[in-house]
Amino acid sequence: SYDGTYYQLKDSPALPKPAQSKVPVLIGGHGAKRTPALAARYADEFNMPFASLADTEQQFARVRAAAEQAGRKGDELVYSNALVACVGRNDAEVKRRADAIGREVEELKANGLAGSPAEVVERIAQYEGVGSQRMYLQMLDLDDLDHLELIASEVMPQLG
Repeated sequence: SYDGTYYQLKDSPALPKPAQSKVPVLIGGHGAKRTPALAARYADEFNMPFASLADTEQQFARVRAAAEQAGRKGDELVYSNALVACVGRNDAEVKRRADAIGREVEELKANGLAGSPAEVVERIAQYEGVGSQRMYLQMLDLDDLDHLELIASEVMPQLG
């Protein structure tokens, strides 16, 4: 029940009930001091968006250290990345997709998931190697449904 200034509810069942007992808190970013401290204090998941392997590894270490300082176990959080995906069956298809989103292939390979399906699977494994447990793929060309099909059929089945 709720008795507010603008509306009142009496004996509302508030359906449907939430699927989770607690809404997970996700904090992310590149900040070297405040971001790790905030994640250590409040987050269930820490996300490193659009970053290289080296930057991801460094930021994950900062968050783990901040969690330990805050009295939490560093592995109590889920660590994730958000990366732009640009996958193609061959170099020409990767280049065409990169051009369509106004990006350079080499930059996407350094800070994203770009290349053939096999290259992208290997890149995901590299991020996993520095602690990433979850990956959010950003698709910038929303009209390229063949891109989604390629990732779904040739990248996803190879991931554990």
